[in-house]
Amino acid sequence: MAEFSIIDTYFNRKNANSVDLGVGDDSALLTPPPQQQLVICADTSVAGWHFPLDTHPHAIGWKSVAVNLSDIVAMGAKPHSILLALSLPQIDHGWLKGFSQGLYDCCDQFGVSLIGGDTTQSPHLTITVTALGWIESGKAVTRSGAQPGDFICVSGTVGDAAYGLRHLGHPLQKRLDYPSPRCQLGQQLKGLATSMIDISDGLAQDLGHILDASNAGAIVHLESLPVSPEVAKLEQEKKWQLALAGGDDYELCFTISPHNYQLLMQQKLDVNLTIIGQITQNLGLTYLQNGVNCSIQFHGYQHFA
Repeated sequence: MAEFSIIDTYFNRKNANSVDLGVGDDSALLTPPPQQQLVICADTSVAGWHFPLDTHPHAIGWKSVAVNLSDIVAMGAKPHSILLALSLPQIDHGWLKGFSQGLYDCCDQFGVSLIGGDTTQSPHLTITVTALGWIESGKAVTRSGAQPGDFICVSGTVGDAAYGLRHLGHPLQKRLDYPSPRCQLGQQLKGLATSMIDISDGLAQDLGHILDASNAGAIVHLESLPVSPEVAKLEQEKKWQLALAGGDDYELCFTISPHNYQLLMQQKLDVNLTIIGQITQNLGLTYLQNGVNCSIQFHGYQHFA
């Protein structure tokens, strides 16, 4: 009965939004809103690989939810609910209390419900979250719509999480442990952005996914990369390494026409935006520093080294 006791104690509470049947049955039941499509994604984290073993359980719970919500909003969708599959080496009530509180704190902040999942024993702590969201039919923002002349924009700052990982205990570690999915911005970009992706594996690599899907190229101005003061103080190559390939930023990278950018800037935004470059017809990713071509090559996070 340990599995059901864990679920009842830590993962069974009233849902935050419309759910027909949630935790406690074989499956959850949802009624899709009219004229909307289901957006769904999943992400797995393994202790010691995706986060340090001594990471606070509250932070693990928060981030497990946040990184999935980031994928949902990168399509312009509104997050609705999550499923949790949790594999535990042992039952540690202190850890479970902190983890579940972090998970629910993130859910509460972004209006998301936990509606089901699975709990089992395993030699390794493994956390898989599946997130679901809704978007009006045909309105999803994909990676494949970038057009020559579009601005390339990034929300917030990049490189902070990677800096925090290399300087544990520094205030920027919070950007590593507690990423902020850009839920409001993602929905504001619906109907305006031509393509979008969340930055999880590094800006260069994730922008490359947009270029590949859109069969396009890009020019990126290195001096325009939005970085925090701590990252800006680093020597040039280290700064660019963190900003372009550090990963774990969970900011949004999107392309948008100059006209639609002006429309976007008329809205009230909850995060700063920076234009870092422009989409081109010529394939490939070109870096310029103050107008001079820079021959650099950075690779983002590799799931299989």
